[in-house]
Amino acid sequence: MKKLILLLFCCCLLIVSSLAQGGKDTIPHVREHRDTVIKKRDTPGIKKDTAAKIVTDTTIAVAPKPDSIDSARPVRQPVQSRPDSVIPVASVLKGPPLPEPKPTLEGFQNALRNHPYFNFYGRAVKITEQLKKESHDESMFYFLCALLFYFGFIRIAFMKYLDNLNTLFFRVTMRQQQIRDQVLQSPLPSLLLNILFIISAGLFLSFVADYYNIVPGMNRWLLLFYCCLLLTAIYMGKFIILKMIGWMFNIRLATDTYIFIVFLVNKMMGIYLLPALLFMAFAKGAFLTVLITLTYCFIVILFIYRFIIAYRPVRNEIKLSRFHFFIYLCAFEIAPLLLIYKVLLIFVERSY
Repeated sequence: MKKLILLLFCCCLLIVSSLAQGGKDTIPHVREHRDTVIKKRDTPGIKKDTAAKIVTDTTIAVAPKPDSIDSARPVRQPVQSRPDSVIPVASVLKGPPLPEPKPTLEGFQNALRNHPYFNFYGRAVKITEQLKKESHDESMFYFLCALLFYFGFIRIAFMKYLDNLNTLFFRVTMRQQQIRDQVLQSPLPSLLLNILFIISAGLFLSFVADYYNIVPGMNRWLLLFYCCLLLTAIYMGKFIILKMIGWMFNIRLATDTYIFIVFLVNKMMGIYLLPALLFMAFAKGAFLTVLITLTYCFIVILFIYRFIIAYRPVRNEIKLSRFHFFIYLCAFEIAPLLLIYKVLLIFVERSY
């Protein structure tokens, strides 16, 4: 009896376990069937911002209870019946990523056109640039420095002589004869200042010749040498001619006075030309034109001043009218300069 009851109990356990396994097998089947519901993609006619909806049937067969004996009962298949429950596409399906747009020339041009900081397609801005030409002004700079040092040496070594020259030039005292004698007794500073005048005036003439392009292509230093040689020839010839006239006509005192005044003005001219030469050496364009014009005016004023202060001493020695003195100036001051300039110009044109 006990064995029979134990056998029945084991059979009941086997039936219950088989029914339980059958119920568990139907649930995954329903879930798998739910996952295989047909999914609808959005059609081309629908806009991208409209969410697609997929209609699914929510009616799913219920698994049989574990206590039912009929395990062979078929399970109801899901049927698409109502479009009531909708699920967004983003939550159900994730399609393949869209391909990135390829860069094109039009897109690149639009990016340049809409750039916030660079004006690629705007109106061009004109910037005027001048071609920088190589200039060799270092040698002229050092030459002018040496010329200033030369004048500084004369100023330091012969300060008393320069003070006497200024006194005679501006006629600030009545003791002119005494100061003149002191100046005549110092030949060395007189020679040094005459050399300064030759170099300063020759440098000015070379700048003028280069400005007017009188001798194109000539070396600057060779042109300076020719100008200094021209001035030396002019004033040496004038000195010799005046000495000869004074000896022949027995008017040595008048000629010596005139020679002294001429070289006095020349010495002061050589000193006062130094600032103008410093600017003219490196000036260009309109500024150089203004400098040359102002220097012309300064030289003309000095020449007029020289004629005025030379007329009275010469007239005191010899009886000379103003007309004859003017003729002398035209014959011995202006005409030789123009003649030598013409001859030198012809010589240079034939050479080059």
